[in-house]
Amino acid sequence: MRLRDDVRTMARGWRWGHRRLDPASVEVRRPANRELPTSLVRGPVASGVRNGIHQVVLAPLLRIELRKRVYGLDRIESVDPPVVFVANHSSHLDAPLLLTSLPREWRRRCAVGAASDYFFDVMWRSFATGLVFNGFPVERKGRLRGTKLAGGLLDDGWSLILFPEGTRSDDGLMSEFRPGAALVAHMNRVPVVPVAITGAYQAMPRGKAWPVRGRPPVSVRFGRPLRASDGETVRAFNERIRRGVAVLLSETRTTWWDALRGDAADELPRAPDRTSARWRRVWESTRPPSGPAGAWPER
Repeated sequence: MRLRDDVRTMARGWRWGHRRLDPASVEVRRPANRELPTSLVRGPVASGVRNGIHQVVLAPLLRIELRKRVYGLDRIESVDPPVVFVANHSSHLDAPLLLTSLPREWRRRCAVGAASDYFFDVMWRSFATGLVFNGFPVERKGRLRGTKLAGGLLDDGWSLILFPEGTRSDDGLMSEFRPGAALVAHMNRVPVVPVAITGAYQAMPRGKAWPVRGRPPVSVRFGRPLRASDGETVRAFNERIRRGVAVLLSETRTTWWDALRGDAADELPRAPDRTSARWRRVWESTRPPSGPAGAWPER
């Protein structure tokens, strides 16, 4: 426990990236990102090291710090990899939670899309992101480099974990989805598995470097795979994916039946109302679930 406390103290007190803290109004010329050779982090040696990190370090650490529950893994039994896992994003815990929730055979062949300007700005951070999470750079400003790389990974049989909001929520509420994940799945004709992560914002919100004390509860809920229909536009498919995640979030806070009924009646919120005070939005997003923990059995 002493070692865990030391690691927690170091994580909270050290500014890991030493990134520049220039005001947003100041234009700063940034050096061009150096590409990380994918063979370095997706070869057999790196994959074995990554699997060991997940099993020996990451998964036990999350069990110590959090009370995690996983639902809906039976829903991915009907599809074969590769797929695109699409989840809401409110914490740096999201990727580790989703990865460690997957069965081992899925986790070993998963790559995580990470913001190129945040995780791939210097070579050492690029290598660490690639080694631990099998990360690959995703552009947050509409460029196609990440889309092409994602398509190549799918062609090679790697499933992807993507966060279409583009950045972590600052109040715990889900924002609009950017179309990149839907475009990748649509172009490569692979299914999308919606995933709802609840509790990660309460456990480690934006600006925190370590989960709060007390083992806060978190849940990871997988939905039914979605496929783009013939003639369906990327925009329409993206909206269907967003609604899939919204239904899962509602299911976690209410019941399976209430979530389906709300979706059928188009009563699920499309986007949060951010005109109210931030403390009210945070209070709304951090209310404890009121419904039963599990979903009703599917027939």
